[in-house]
Amino acid sequence: MFLHAELDGMPQHIGGVSIYDQSTAPDGVVRFKQILAMLDSRVHLSPIFRRKLATVPLGLGRPYWVEDPDFDLEYHVRHIALPKPGDWRQLCILAARIHSQPLRRDKPLWEMYVIEGLNNVEGVPKNCFALLLKVHHCAMDGATGAQFMNIVHDLSPETSDHGAAPPWIVERMSTARMLGRAYIDAWKKPGQIYDMVKMAAPAYMRIRKGKAEQQFHSLEDKQKTRFQGKISHHRVVDARRFDFEEVRKIKNTQAGATINDAMLTIVAGGMRKYLQSKGELPEQTLVAGCPIDVRSPEERASGGNMVGFMNVGLRTEIEDPVERLAAVHEESVSAKAYAQAMGPKMMVDLTDVMPGNVLSLALRAASSTGLAEANVVQNTIVTNVPGAPMQLYMCGAELVDSFSLGPLLPNIGIFHIVYSSVQNKTGTITLSFTACRDMMPDPGFYAQCLQESFDELRDQSLG
Repeated sequence: MFLHAELDGMPQHIGGVSIYDQSTAPDGVVRFKQILAMLDSRVHLSPIFRRKLATVPLGLGRPYWVEDPDFDLEYHVRHIALPKPGDWRQLCILAARIHSQPLRRDKPLWEMYVIEGLNNVEGVPKNCFALLLKVHHCAMDGATGAQFMNIVHDLSPETSDHGAAPPWIVERMSTARMLGRAYIDAWKKPGQIYDMVKMAAPAYMRIRKGKAEQQFHSLEDKQKTRFQGKISHHRVVDARRFDFEEVRKIKNTQAGATINDAMLTIVAGGMRKYLQSKGELPEQTLVAGCPIDVRSPEERASGGNMVGFMNVGLRTEIEDPVERLAAVHEESVSAKAYAQAMGPKMMVDLTDVMPGNVLSLALRAASSTGLAEANVVQNTIVTNVPGAPMQLYMCGAELVDSFSLGPLLPNIGIFHIVYSSVQNKTGTITLSFTACRDMMPDPGFYAQCLQESFDELRDQSLG
């Protein structure tokens, strides 16, 4: 789905920016060649590093992963610097520009940028460096990303030794073998479709029963905002960081509420303030699409991408932040019940059986005819990505700050990521966003709206 949803100007990779204090490194400095050497010693620990897409001739089958015989680590890892004065705004502008560029399909689908010159970023020590990572969403989702980041970090300033890498075996696929594989996959489709249809009937009955018993409700009247429309090639990014314990105390004021409910309430308040300032706030609630990890316990270590969606009403029509938190909690409970009745893997199974060229053609047709803009499914995406619950280091440098980057989807011009982790030895929650620059020309103002939303919720919840 994420591969074929990649339209012109809408790359489908995820990523993030991490900032490191190199004063904790053994020599007080981390050199680019040290980062290269560390990555080279660990590329065997994740298939993402060295595998690329193999395309079946004439599009007769779905692309699949193969080892890249021409893998070159130094192509994927680049060394750049911010222009002076090297402040937060320049870092966000650079991150947005890099993130707006698609990844090459003939290479392993990731890039890493080591960025120096962060001498005036408020709140971080002098002489820090940043690392920007891009990985295609078809190769990795948020859950896999957390595992991936653990590979390139250590738990102390001492760089650990992961042992000798096993022999690297590259299997070259001939055209005949690729077509044979596609032929075998085609024979599996009828059985997969039958299994999906067999699951659809019970799902329909569960949804009917759930509606009748008022276990959940559908969000049918979705409102159009400035973030619904044609997505440009240009991006903006920004982030705000909050204390984890403060967010925990906020959610504890509402019985049954979760951290995610509190962060959705903050996003709702930020969007409400921003749209209200433009005179564009709809009378009815905005809706957030929330990705959910649909792996079974047995699939946790499988990697790759396995994500479903649920729609949550943000209750942006409610001005009082405490009342909004209670309402968002109710919406979350309803959305989870609906997703459970539907079957969390339904969308994954649907895209699995649908021929990729059909999905790609449908998305392009909807985009070119304006059909995507006419049908509002969600106003924004809000995804929760758990980070490491302990302090991390890269080549001895302490991780002191980070924020995540997400992809924009057709007709959804703003993407929020909630990232919880330990940074600078403190539990933090970072709320970052990626948006279309044409839809949001003032990202700094929206970031301030999110900060004010958090401040109001904290002050009124905790007194």
